[in-house]
Amino acid sequence: MAVDSEAKSANGEASGSKAGRRSLKSLGSLGVLLPIIGRYRFRVCLAFGALFLAASTTLVLPLAVRRMIDFGFGQSDPALIDRYFLMLLVLALVLAGASSSRYYLVTSMGERVVADLRDQVFSHVMQLSAAFYDQAKSGEIVSRLTADTTQLKSTAGVSISTALRNLFLFLGAVSMMVYTSPALSGLVLIAIPFIVFPLVWFGRSVSRQSRKAQDTVANSSAYATEAIGAVRQFQAFNNEMFAVRHYAEAVEEAFEAARKSIASRSLLTAVGIFLVFASIVMVLWIGAKGVQAGTLTAGTLSQFLLYSLLAASSLSELSQVWGDIASAAGAAERLGELLATVATVRAPANPVDLPKAKGAIRFDHVAFAYPTAPDHLVLRDFSLDVRPGETIALVGPSGAGKSTVFHLLGRLYDPVSGTVAIDDVNVADARPGDIRSRIAIVPQDSVMLSMTVMENIRFGRPGASDSEVLAAAQVALVDEFVAKMADGYQTQVGERGVTLSGGQRQRLAIARAVLRDAPILLLDEATSALDAESETLVTTALERLMQGRTTIVIAHRLATILKCDRILVLDDGHIIEQGTHDELANANGLYSRLARLQFETGAMALEHMAQ
Repeated sequence: MAVDSEAKSANGEASGSKAGRRSLKSLGSLGVLLPIIGRYRFRVCLAFGALFLAASTTLVLPLAVRRMIDFGFGQSDPALIDRYFLMLLVLALVLAGASSSRYYLVTSMGERVVADLRDQVFSHVMQLSAAFYDQAKSGEIVSRLTADTTQLKSTAGVSISTALRNLFLFLGAVSMMVYTSPALSGLVLIAIPFIVFPLVWFGRSVSRQSRKAQDTVANSSAYATEAIGAVRQFQAFNNEMFAVRHYAEAVEEAFEAARKSIASRSLLTAVGIFLVFASIVMVLWIGAKGVQAGTLTAGTLSQFLLYSLLAASSLSELSQVWGDIASAAGAAERLGELLATVATVRAPANPVDLPKAKGAIRFDHVAFAYPTAPDHLVLRDFSLDVRPGETIALVGPSGAGKSTVFHLLGRLYDPVSGTVAIDDVNVADARPGDIRSRIAIVPQDSVMLSMTVMENIRFGRPGASDSEVLAAAQVALVDEFVAKMADGYQTQVGERGVTLSGGQRQRLAIARAVLRDAPILLLDEATSALDAESETLVTTALERLMQGRTTIVIAHRLATILKCDRILVLDDGHIIEQGTHDELANANGLYSRLARLQFETGAMALEHMAQ
């Protein structure tokens, strides 16, 4: 039951809550922006003030036109006409200033909101637990950070402002239409439901199509990221065209989804424009009949005409902006799902502070299964006590659970049952950051960042000084190859350290561990990528580093662990043998067979080479 529970939890994290997709409403998903917008209330108030002033000025213009037609032209008073035209010029100046202020405030606000949203999403995904990344595609996450936030930037910066302006103008124009001629306005108000309901229905279709288009773009981005990251392997297998065809298919699928979204938006725009202007034409036709009959003045009809055009153009703009907002709602929904994803590994409500560091480790009857394979226990009733300062090695066939021990110790995952403790504190009761600060790890495949050699070493302890970084580099023999680089420690290593050899990358990883200076040291085949001479020197350096520290070594090459205090042999998720090298080599068990296979095979190879 515990395994099933863990699997359900991880699946919920990795999928980003599928149930949430069904429950989120199209426009409601834009609520992800509200907490960020709330940080800039003063700027929002200024923007609304400029919006209100611009819209109010626009609504005053038809009043001036009516009075000019009914009184200025009728009285043939040049001074009155001059005053009206001067007033129109002043209104135009106010409208221009208010509109430009609104555009600047709202557009810059959109940029600010989206920048904050990108920071928030990236910070969130960086703190999600390993179970999420077991299933998530990095390219899709990057797509959400870029394409989806760009879609939202357009909406938050322009579309929402345009929608609010046109909504205000529409409501104001309709109100003034009622004030100008209640009879004609009644006809317009009757037509509004026949206009709005089709727009809302089409808007939902646009949102669905936009969401599908964004999903397909994310899929193509995910594949491109994966293929570019493995371009050397594609070239080595002469499979470049395989990648090109696969990506072309993904791009074509994305295009087709985007085309359908565009078609829906085009139809939405056409329907909106026709319905709005058809209703206005009908109403104005009736108004023209009223002027002929003498029930309306020319100025009143002109005023009503201008307000009708304002209402019609505003509603038409709303129909187009609605498509933008519906598209942005799909992007916001995807980002909202990502932000709603909860890490399965997180600090408890009342975390326990770790005592003074000693480096004691204990696994107590631990069982564990990865969330992607909840029915397969990688560790079974696994128990282990490591004394402070002790050096132990984990050996065994692939899949025996060696790396899983490291994952649980750093609390990348939580066990299905049992406990993992550091210095007598259950790691689940402490802050993950506190636990990981006591661990330095040298993985088998070290990740290098696209930075300088100096910054890659400083990754082990970001606050370290240059002198501390250089000292760590000397211990790990990094200075030996850096001295041959033109820019020394300021040399850029390229994406994923592409300009470095495997041995150089491994020595940089060792330098990180040296710099971290943690009480617990985890070595995962730390010297496997080194040549014989460098391996001897680095092994000596590591032995000095291991003094006074608790060290766990994962090794397939048994020659690297001969001096360990204890060697633990794992198979099928539990310890089947333990002891020193000599004890295990004479026990005629799995370790003995592995030792004979490696040492005897190596000796035969050397003898054959000598012949």
